[in-house]
Amino acid sequence: MSVMLPTSVSVATSTTAIRLRSVGRKKFRRVARGMAKLVRRPDALLSSPHLRAWQTAELLAAAWHGIAPEPEMALATGDFAGLESRLASFAPEQLIALVGHEPHLSGLLAHVVDARAPERFAFRKGGAAMVELKGTLAEGGMLHWFARPRMFR
Repeated sequence: MSVMLPTSVSVATSTTAIRLRSVGRKKFRRVARGMAKLVRRPDALLSSPHLRAWQTAELLAAAWHGIAPEPEMALATGDFAGLESRLASFAPEQLIALVGHEPHLSGLLAHVVDARAPERFAFRKGGAAMVELKGTLAEGGMLHWFARPRMFR
């Protein structure tokens, strides 16, 4: 299974109602279009239900056409076990996009690639990575790419 990790927010906060500002929406719309040109439409688009992540997922869905975001609370809380159980419902050949928050996504990426220093995988707002899982999250995977948002604009 391949997992794409686009990010929406630099820091997970206790509030769930932080919106994307209009300038952020405009910038990420360009990033989303670039992602859609370079990465095939995923089979599923899972997103933290927190507003800013959800708005980011909606922009990605619009760029990919024909897909809608699905809420996944584990992406809001950094619950790897909960995410593992959700990912188990997908077939190995499927591409799954996960939209979440920092530091959860960089922690997930570091865990999957067995990195000793998760801060090396800190995402910028709108950054993304593609990982090929060997099986489960616990089994790890191979990092295909790690990109800053400007690479997609």
